[in-house]
Amino acid sequence: MVTIADPAQWEDLFTRTVDEQPVQFVRPADTDRPVWAVYEVAVYVGSVTAEADGGRPLWRVQGTREAHRDLDDAIRVLRRPPSWTREREQVAAWARRLLADKTLLAIDVETTGLENAYAVQIAAVDRAGAVVFNEYVRPNAALEPAAVAVHGITPDRLAQAPAFAELLPRLSDVLHGRIAVTYKMDFDCGVFERELRRHHHGDAAAADAWLGRVRWEDAMVPYAVWRGLWSVKRGTYRNQPLGGPHDAVADARLLIAKLEQMAATPSTSPW
Repeated sequence: MVTIADPAQWEDLFTRTVDEQPVQFVRPADTDRPVWAVYEVAVYVGSVTAEADGGRPLWRVQGTREAHRDLDDAIRVLRRPPSWTREREQVAAWARRLLADKTLLAIDVETTGLENAYAVQIAAVDRAGAVVFNEYVRPNAALEPAAVAVHGITPDRLAQAPAFAELLPRLSDVLHGRIAVTYKMDFDCGVFERELRRHHHGDAAAADAWLGRVRWEDAMVPYAVWRGLWSVKRGTYRNQPLGGPHDAVADARLLIAKLEQMAATPSTSPW
């Protein structure tokens, strides 16, 4: 097989490993177009077609309206379980319920890093995207260079920012009694828990009580289901990046937009 930049010149027969499982590609004998029948363990699973698009191939999946930049993702579409349509409708209903609730907030937290992280920016927007909270936070902890490279929030920018303890009364007023949807809830709630435990001198019960006054929702797994890229290696749908600019406000607004996108999924139910 030649370079991915020129799929029209690929071999008629080739094998590619996707998520540690081999996939066989067979170009039909009656065409020289970049279209291949796809087989797994000698069983036909569908076909994919490459289209030129700005110098990069766009992979269209037979029987769907979908097109993917990554051939592996096109194969993951073909691997979807039969339950996917029903699961996607369940996700759409979940998103509609969230968006119908006037207490909904989307939360995003930028942090000092990935391990044992503290907050450097916290933002909350309502379901219309209006900002209800946005503050830089002095973390009183070292910022990892890799994190600064991602979000661009430097120690100088945070030198005069309030500490988490100073923001806690406002955060409590904003979040308590509300639905807070995040993207990768375990990480964001972990940051809040770490901040709260530090504030309460290690009192885990106080931190848990504060977090318990918020109804937390995680959009990461529902969005993975909605996208429907099945990983045979993991036996589940692949998590997807949110894709935001790593500014807490912009990412929170993007999360609302993702909810709206999921909620707009038309039902295929006959009822």
